[in-house]
Amino acid sequence: MPELARLTSGRLLARSTLINLAGEVVPFLVALFAIPALIGGIGVDRYGVLTLSMLVIGYFGLFDFGLGRAATKFIAEAAASGDRDAIPSLFWTSLYMMLVLGAAAGMLAAALAPYLVRDALRIAPALRPESVRAFYLLALSMPFVISAGTLGGTLASFQRFDLINAVRVPSGIFSYLGPLAVIPFSHAIDAMVAAMVVGRVAGWLATFTLCIRVAPELWRRRRPARAVLRPMLSYGGWVTVSGIVGPLMSYFDRFFIGAMLSMAAVSYYTVPFQITGKLGVVPGAMGGVVFAAFSGSFANDPGRAALIFERAARYTLLALFAPVLLIVAFAPEGLSLWLGPSFAVRSAPVLRLVAIAAFINCLAWTPYGLVQAAHRPDLTAKFHLAEVPFYLAALFWMLPRYGIAGAAIAYLTRVAADAALLFVAARWLMPAAARAVNRVATLAFAGLADLAAAAIPMELAVRLLFVAIVIVLSVAAGWTLLLEPEEKSFIRGYVRLARILAVETRE
Repeated sequence: MPELARLTSGRLLARSTLINLAGEVVPFLVALFAIPALIGGIGVDRYGVLTLSMLVIGYFGLFDFGLGRAATKFIAEAAASGDRDAIPSLFWTSLYMMLVLGAAAGMLAAALAPYLVRDALRIAPALRPESVRAFYLLALSMPFVISAGTLGGTLASFQRFDLINAVRVPSGIFSYLGPLAVIPFSHAIDAMVAAMVVGRVAGWLATFTLCIRVAPELWRRRRPARAVLRPMLSYGGWVTVSGIVGPLMSYFDRFFIGAMLSMAAVSYYTVPFQITGKLGVVPGAMGGVVFAAFSGSFANDPGRAALIFERAARYTLLALFAPVLLIVAFAPEGLSLWLGPSFAVRSAPVLRLVAIAAFINCLAWTPYGLVQAAHRPDLTAKFHLAEVPFYLAALFWMLPRYGIAGAAIAYLTRVAADAALLFVAARWLMPAAARAVNRVATLAFAGLADLAAAAIPMELAVRLLFVAIVIVLSVAAGWTLLLEPEEKSFIRGYVRLARILAVETRE
C-alpha cells in the first residue's frame, strides 16, 4: 500500500514529531514573558480568575466523549488503506456530533456560571459580574473548542502536523498576546476572554479550511452516516473513561494529603510534579504522531506498526534517560538552590520518586497509543478502573506512616503497574511487536536500575562521578545497541553539517 508507506515513513514521523515539539516550545517561550506582563497589568486577583475560568472550562472538554480520538483513528485507517470514499462520512458524523455536544456543554457551563463564580470558586464580590460574563463568553466558544478535536484529528490522520501547528502556534501565542493587547483599553476579565474566544474561533475556521484543502472530498460530500456513529461512540466512550479516571488518579492524592497531613505538605508534594511534568513534552509531541501511524498500520501492516512501536519507545528512552538521571541524582541540590534547604529536605525524596515515575509513565505512552489504535480503548479504561481501589488503599496505608514520600511511593507503584499492563497488552494484541516489547522492556529495566542507584545517599563528588560514568556508558550503549545504521548515518550527516557551519562562521 503506497499510501500507508508514505503516511508511516520514518522521515515523515520524525519531521512531524519535531514540528510538534516546536509547536509546544514556542508558545511556552512567549508565555514566559507574557505572563509577568499580564499579572503586572491586571493584578494577581484578576489573573487568578482568568486562569481558573480557563481551567474550569477545560474540564468541559470531556464532553467530546472521545470522538476526536475516534475520528483520528477511523480516518487514519481509511486514509492508509486508500479508502478515501469513507472519509467524508466519518468526518461529518464526528464534526456534527461534537458541535452538538459542544453546544450542550456550553449551555451547561452558562447555567452553572453564577454558581461557579459565587460558590465553587468563591471569587471576590467586586470581580463577580465580569467573571460571570467571562464564563458566558467561554460557554459560547464551547462548540468550537470541542469540535476542534475532529478537525485536528483529521489533519493528524494525514500526518499534516505542519498544518496543525501552523494554526496551533499562532493561536497559542495569541492566547497570551490577545489579553495583553486589551490591557490599554480595559482590565475587565470578560474583555480579555473575548479576545481569546475570537482567537479560538479564528483558529477553528483556519483548521476547517485546511481540512478541506487536504481532503477536498469532504466539501463535496457533506453528509453524516448513521452507520459509523455507533462504533465511533463506542470507541470514544472508553476513551472518555480513561480521560476521566486517569487524570483523577493523578490529582486526587493531593486532596488526601491536604486532609490527612497539611496544606504545606501539598506544596512540598506538588512542586516535584510541576518539575517532572515538563518531561511529558517529548512523548506528548510524539504521541499524536505515532497514534495516527499506529491506526493506519495496525490492521494493514502489523510489521510496520511493530517497527514504529520500537522506534517510538527507543527514542523516548534516549531522550528522557539523561534528564531524569540528573533530576534523581541532584534533586536535593537543585531544590535547595531554587527553593531553599528547608524545602529541599522535605521535597527531594518525593522529587526522586516522582521523576522515576515520570520516566516510566512517558515510556508507557507508546503502548497506550498502540492499544487504543488496535481498537481496544476498553483495555486502557479497564486498567485505570482496576487500579483505583488499589491506589486508594495504598494512599490510605502509606500516608500516615511515611508522609508525602509514602504518597509518592504509591504513585510510582501505580504508574509502574499501569505501564506493565500496557506493555503486556501491546505484546498480546500485536505478536509482531513481541521482540520490540522485550527489547524496550530490557533497556527500561537497565535504565531504572541506574536511576535507583543514583537515588542512593552518597557524597556529592561520588554522585558527580557516578552520573558522569553512567552518561558516558549510556551514550556508548545507545550508539551501539539502540541506533540502527540508517539512524547513525542520519546523525553523522547533521554532525558534518554543524561542523561545516561552525567553520564558515569562524571564517
